[in-house]
Amino acid sequence: MGYIFIFLIGFGLAVTGGVTIIAYMNFLPAGLSWSDYFIFISSRIECYFLLIGLAIMAFVLYRYPN
Repeated sequence: MGYIFIFLIGFGLAVTGGVTIIAYMNFLPAGLSWSDYFIFISSRIECYFLLIGLAIMAFVLYRYPN
């Protein structure tokens, strides 16, 4: 039961980070270049939630008992 809860936390973080990254793509039509976009999202902590969530989910899937 604990593994499922941790997996869902990772999934929630991944969704939050992914939605945030997609939402920040609205800056591209406003005149930002792709390099400026990547520099901007690398400075935002909520964009790292995608990587953290994916890492948590991968860890739980690796450690989940068969």
